[in-house]
Amino acid sequence: MSQIKVVINGILGRMGQQTANAVVIEDALELLGGADMKAASDHLVTPVNNRSVPLYTDIGALMKNCRADVLVDFTKAEATMASARLALKSGTHIVVGTTGLSEADLNEIDELAKANNKGAVVAANFAIGAVVLMHLAKIAAKHFDNAEIIELHHDKKLDAPSGTALATARAMLKSRGRPFTYPPTEKETLKGTRGGQTEGISIHSVRLPGLVASQEVIFGALGQTLSLRHDTINRESFMPGVVLAIKEVVTKRGLIYGLDALLNLGE
Repeated sequence: MSQIKVVINGILGRMGQQTANAVVIEDALELLGGADMKAASDHLVTPVNNRSVPLYTDIGALMKNCRADVLVDFTKAEATMASARLALKSGTHIVVGTTGLSEADLNEIDELAKANNKGAVVAANFAIGAVVLMHLAKIAAKHFDNAEIIELHHDKKLDAPSGTALATARAMLKSRGRPFTYPPTEKETLKGTRGGQTEGISIHSVRLPGLVASQEVIFGALGQTLSLRHDTINRESFMPGVVLAIKEVVTKRGLIYGLDALLNLGE
C-alpha cells in the first residue's frame, strides 16, 4: 500500500511541529511540506530525521506545489475555513484540529466534502483519553441532574472556555436530552466566580504556566459525587489520534465530527 501524502497548515505552531514529527516517523505517511504565515524560510528541516521539506507562507502555494492526499490544519477558525475550502475543492481530504468553528462552518465542510467525494475529520481534541472522558461523561449525564466542568490550560491559550469543554457540555446535554439543574447563587461577591453557564452546566477556565491541557467533569447528586478527569502531560499525547485521523479520513466521505466516531465507542 502506498504512503498517504500529507501537508500541514500551521506547521510552525506547537501542534503543527508535533504533527510534522509524528508524520515523519510513521511508515504509512509521507510529509510533503507545510505552510505557516510566520515562515521565514522556503524549507523546514524536521528534527526527527533532518529531512528538508518545502515551506510556504501561503496555503495556496502549498496546495499547488504539493499534491497531497491529506491536509492537516491546526490554525485559527478563519484560516481553517479558507484552507478547507481550497483543499476539498482541489480533491484533498482534510483533518482539522482548530476549535471555534461554527455550526455553519461544519455544515459547509460537510457539503464541500460530499460534493468533492472527500473525507473531513474535525475534532476538538485528539487525545484519546480526552475522547474517552467525553464518552463517559455522556453516559453519566443520563443519571445526574447537576454537573460542572473545570478545564485547565497553559497561559498562552487564546480562548476560554476551551473547545473541548464546550464540546463536552454539548455532548452531555444531547445525551441527557434536557438542561441540567443549575443551583442559584443568592450573592456573588466576586463576579464570574460561578463560571460561565450553558443550560445548567457551569464551566470554569484555569490559565496557568506549567499546564498543557486538563479537564475534569464533576457530577453531583444526593450524598455522592462522580468525577471524571483527564490530564494531558505534553502535546505528544495528541499524536496517536492525529495519525489515526489521517489514516482513516482517506477512507471516508463527508464530515466526521469528533475522534470518537473513529474509535468505535458504543453508546
